[in-house]
Amino acid sequence: MPSLPSTPQEKIVFQLNLRRSGISDQAVLRAMEEVPRELFVMSVDRIYAYRDTALGIACGQTISQPFIVAYMTEQLQLRPEHRVLEIGTGSGYQAAILSKLCREVVSLERFRTLADRARRVLAGIGCSNVEVIHGDGFDIPETRGTFDRIMVTAAMENIPDALLERLEPGGVLIAPVGPVDDRQVLVRVVRTDSGFKREELLPVRFVPALPGVAREL
Repeated sequence: MPSLPSTPQEKIVFQLNLRRSGISDQAVLRAMEEVPRELFVMSVDRIYAYRDTALGIACGQTISQPFIVAYMTEQLQLRPEHRVLEIGTGSGYQAAILSKLCREVVSLERFRTLADRARRVLAGIGCSNVEVIHGDGFDIPETRGTFDRIMVTAAMENIPDALLERLEPGGVLIAPVGPVDDRQVLVRVVRTDSGFKREELLPVRFVPALPGVAREL
């Protein structure tokens, strides 16, 4: 039986819940309103698209709950001229949100199935400033240069120095850090003139970030 489309009332509640959870950046709230989340979830889950919950997608991955998507985006403090690196495209939903707030998004995904689908959905809704790359998020080509902002959407046990070095001066990285079966925390890192300033934000639960490119999916 096909799932029912989301109703305007659900989208109103969706926005209200984000505000009540503490999301206050108007540009972020507007991006969350404009991007059709139901297109990024599995068809059987579209009835749940605007609930504040994570949902399963292909390849054993998830689409994060809306609050986490909005919160991580807000913490990046994006500006229209920024160039953003995302590690872990997944469904493409987070990339779509980022695309509304910055100049360019480069998103890496280790699963070809997810990368291909995300490209199709993003193109279908006009996100022309997002490039989805099937590749290893732990081995970013040097030719890609540096970024104003970096978002990691899967849990790393530690943030690699090589990834921090891809930040521009004044740049911000946000990532969930910790082992898959233990405490994880969302970490925000700012590159300063004297090094890197690290701040722990809130406990989270993400699938693990794995090195390499998936061979089968």
